[in-house]
Amino acid sequence: MKKVLPLFFWIMFMIGTDTFLVSPLLPTLRELYNVPVEMSGWIVSSYALGYALFALIAGPVSDGLNRKTVMTWGMAAFGASTLLCGFAPNFWTMILLRFAAGVSAAFVTPQVWASIPTLVPKERMVKSMGIAAAGLSFSQMLGLPIGGYLASIHWSAPFLILGACSFIFAGLIHFVLPDLKPHQQAAEKVPLAARYRTLLSEPKVLKTFSAYFIFQTGNFAAFSFLGTWLADDFRFNVGQVGTAMLILGLGNLFGSTLGVHLVAKLGRAFSLYAGIAILTVLYVILAQTKQFSFAEINFFIMFFITGIVFTLMMSLLQSLSPHSRGTIASLANSCMYIGQTAGASAAGLLYSRFGGFFAVAMFTAVLYILSILLFKNSKILKQTL
Repeated sequence: MKKVLPLFFWIMFMIGTDTFLVSPLLPTLRELYNVPVEMSGWIVSSYALGYALFALIAGPVSDGLNRKTVMTWGMAAFGASTLLCGFAPNFWTMILLRFAAGVSAAFVTPQVWASIPTLVPKERMVKSMGIAAAGLSFSQMLGLPIGGYLASIHWSAPFLILGACSFIFAGLIHFVLPDLKPHQQAAEKVPLAARYRTLLSEPKVLKTFSAYFIFQTGNFAAFSFLGTWLADDFRFNVGQVGTAMLILGLGNLFGSTLGVHLVAKLGRAFSLYAGIAILTVLYVILAQTKQFSFAEINFFIMFFITGIVFTLMMSLLQSLSPHSRGTIASLANSCMYIGQTAGASAAGLLYSRFGGFFAVAMFTAVLYILSILLFKNSKILKQTL
């Protein structure tokens, strides 16, 4: 386990970095392929779409296979599609390759979440989930500057380097990770729809996933427009926004790694409910902040708490069914990406027509409160304590 958890950290970092490093490249790629602004956004959206759609397939399929094999080939395919992005001759080829990268990633990250409960004792699961989540936080913190720095060398450099590194990690997965063969029950050939129908037939499962989806919708609604808010209210340029965003990733990183100690002292139920409640208040306060120094402090606290809350949610979801962990992890990731799309769309309308970031913050606050009510109603915390 000493080698496996660091490996999971860096796998999540690689996948997460691929998500964030494209943003600073969009102006260059838009000019390179001679496409309008609204079309260039599809370079980001195609990745998310490929992930969200195929995660729903990857999870149930992986539950009946050796997770090590699925992760190895998924990482290799991720490396190949990302590497080829650096040679994309036109816009539609880039869109296709980004979609393929999202599809490949959908076969990798759910295996990380699904493997941890199998490899670590129950008492260490939250801490281990935190280590994997820290990889995502680290990518959130460094993905934007890494993408900008590499793109300053050549627009293809981020894709070429990330793709090459992904092949190295595919080899590490093959040699470091033990075989993770399915339980006999999970190995039985069951139609995909039947796996989801069986899983979601339990009221606690449906309510827990609904709570998670609503939380992520609110989370990404606010997150998607933090940069716009900084640019509009504080007159920040792109570089200053990127620097400010480092604080978010730093807070998330500390929350994911160190928050486990707070959870151990306060308990899972209190940590989850109090964490979401505090986030609700902090977003409303943030929307009315006029001093950037106070906003930065608020950023760090908010994303420290978010790191704790996300880790707790993933451990709770994985506790729902020991035989369907791949399905659960994939469904959770699909909920997150669909929530990102829904939240960003709703926030765009609210921001432009109903009072700027304050309207977005209120929308997020309402969804956070609703997620608390659904988590409590699901009674999942009472069964996992």
